Amino acid sequence: MVAKRSAGILVYRRAETGIEVLIGHMGGPFWAKKDEAGWSVPKGECEPDEDELTAARREFTEELGLPVPDGELHELGAARQSGKVVTLWALEADLDPADVVPGTFELEWPPKSGRTQEFPELDRVAWFALATAAEKLVKGQRVFLDRLTELVKG
Repeated sequence: MVAKRSAGILVYRRAETGIEVLIGHMGGPFWAKKDEAGWSVPKGECEPDEDELTAARREFTEELGLPVPDGELHELGAARQSGKVVTLWALEADLDPADVVPGTFELEWPPKSGRTQEFPELDRVAWFALATAAEKLVKGQRVFLDRLTELVKG
């Protein structure tokens, strides 16, 4: 069986205190009370015949409601996360989290209630220094922070 594929874009900026990354807290009731390991890089599933970069650009726009900023995308490679393979690109840009208009998804909530509710894909977006981001990101995405560090050193 082929693993599901996801792709996304990790936006970073250079601040006085070092590199910061823009990540989002996952929306919906499951993540509502989780902060540590409850954040993610804007990403999503690739369509069956879609290349990862096309999916990364589409998912960035869907999740943040913003176009992908101009700039050079640097592939950070792939990593396994929760039974899927995630591929990310890094992009240096400075976005204002207040401009984000997150996409939404529907979920039966409460479970087995027969009621469907709409939730934001990301309920908040913020800039974090790499050390803080490493605590907030889901574990499967933390490897990308190491790869980003190597990229910006080079």
